[in-house]
Amino acid sequence: MALKPNSTDTRTRSSIQISVVVGLCCFFYILGAWQRSGFGKGDSIALEMTKHSADCSIVPTLNFETHHAGEVGNVDESEKPKSFEPCHPRYVDYTPCQDQSRAMTFPRDNMIYRERHCPREEEKLHCLVPAPNGYVTPFPWPKSRDYVPYANAPYKALTIEKAIQNWIQYEGNVFRFPGGGTQFPQGADKYIDQLAKVIPITNGMVRTALDTGCGVASWGAYLWSRNVIAMSFAPRDSHEAQVQFALERGVPAVIGVLGTIKMPYPSRAFDMAHCSRCLIPWGANDGMYMKEVDRVLRPGGYWVLSGPPINWRNNYRAWQRPKKELEEEQKKIEEVAKLLCWEKKHEKGEIAVWQKRVNDEACSGRQHNSQANFCKAEEANDVWYKKMDACLTPYPDVSNPEEVAGGKLKQFPERLYAVPPRVASGSVPGVSVETYQGDNEKWKKHVGAYKKINRLIDSGRYRNILDMNAGLGGFAAALDSPKLWVMNVMPTIAEKDTLGVIFERGLIGIYHDWCEAFSTYPRTYDLIHAHGLFSLYKDKCNLEDILLEMDRILRPEGAVIFRDEVDVLIKVKKITAGMRWDTKMVDHEDGPLVPEKILVAVKRYWVVGANSTSVQ
Repeated sequence: MALKPNSTDTRTRSSIQISVVVGLCCFFYILGAWQRSGFGKGDSIALEMTKHSADCSIVPTLNFETHHAGEVGNVDESEKPKSFEPCHPRYVDYTPCQDQSRAMTFPRDNMIYRERHCPREEEKLHCLVPAPNGYVTPFPWPKSRDYVPYANAPYKALTIEKAIQNWIQYEGNVFRFPGGGTQFPQGADKYIDQLAKVIPITNGMVRTALDTGCGVASWGAYLWSRNVIAMSFAPRDSHEAQVQFALERGVPAVIGVLGTIKMPYPSRAFDMAHCSRCLIPWGANDGMYMKEVDRVLRPGGYWVLSGPPINWRNNYRAWQRPKKELEEEQKKIEEVAKLLCWEKKHEKGEIAVWQKRVNDEACSGRQHNSQANFCKAEEANDVWYKKMDACLTPYPDVSNPEEVAGGKLKQFPERLYAVPPRVASGSVPGVSVETYQGDNEKWKKHVGAYKKINRLIDSGRYRNILDMNAGLGGFAAALDSPKLWVMNVMPTIAEKDTLGVIFERGLIGIYHDWCEAFSTYPRTYDLIHAHGLFSLYKDKCNLEDILLEMDRILRPEGAVIFRDEVDVLIKVKKITAGMRWDTKMVDHEDGPLVPEKILVAVKRYWVVGANSTSVQ
């Protein structure tokens, strides 16, 4: 299978210049025609598409001064914006908080060196991370599940290292992903079929999943067709570019590791957790990692462990490991599972499945067990850079033995708009049922307006979407589509912690502080949404740093939607003028008198060595 060749002499990318002439609506129409091709753009296409400009509604230039007073008058629009140069080509896959050279200076115990270690202020790069030469728009889903252009992640090590395990194959100028894995060489679909005999994967009760040590995330990729969304993670380059491949395929994934710090997810978040030969020492450190999985696993949720040491008696020879070592490893796992009050539902071949009890009433005597050291209930969601403890996360209280601790969830997709238990119970201060329902209506209206501005939304062009300040998840819910997924980020400085509500809706998300880099590779997201983000962070850190990080993780020709106060957006617009972005300000959908505006941006296409000098 071969990709169409790129025409490098037409890579001047005149798309953004055209937007000035034909207006925002036409700009996205033209951009859509180019981007849908998957292979870059050319001036001949631009010329042809420009002929349609007469059919578009031109968005007029806005006069902000007449609509809103304040800092607008203090901004000198004539001042030349600061220009950001490209970073050196060696930074093409730069991940600031998982930089390999920095990582090697930290201890290797408990994977500390693979955890987040972000650069100090004086070490930060103030340049634009380039795309590799030959970079092309990824294939649309579901084709992207199986094929990734070689130029986007040109690393062949896994095709050799994992050749017999069917992870990835190199064919011409694309990688092909047959759907195999170390533990499922016959394919992820058949493996999931095995799990579905024990776990109710197909009825909507299992919606959110966590894949620890995900490889290239084939398990998550094939769960998607069953309406299950998996949060996959793996360390930075344990195997070369594994998380990068997952994201290029259009599968949710982040760089992460079970080390000494709590996972950046709230308690009771996932319906299912999974480890397939993920090499995590589950029984070590008093079962600390199993206890951390228990924290994020919903009452009644499932934990799947496949591979060593399961069924060690029949497999130790194939694994080339001592029987005694494997026996002791499984014994420790069983002991921790018993302490956690997980019920073993299945063990066959190399697959074992446990189910977490629905409440503490089912765990008779655990409170009096001398080994049962309980965490403080109020610290269950306090995770950002917090040390992992070998303690048990307590269940929420229940009134009877049959009640699901924390509240029973609806099946998906009904779960998406049903009132989440944390809202119904008043667990989130300041968020009532009425607040939640009003927020949903507001975001349906906002997303409707976005789709009029940018016709590519829900066209299949945008697969990986990031909401940088997700609130109650209304943006992601209004966008819900089999063509896309949204990473909902809960800023650690947000006034309300609503990430647990987002998971109860059947969506996924993560805690993060935007004063630091995100745990992902460059060119991860197709569309970024930032609602009120810069108002939130304006006194916390440098807005320039946040925008440069957005540029790092945004694909060439990807789009950004900012929604914020006009004063803030003018400052943002001024910075982006030096970032090879093209922007357009649009009024709030309720009219020009509303001080909140929308700033739409598109990142131009450019690659290593393209009409630029590099910052060393």
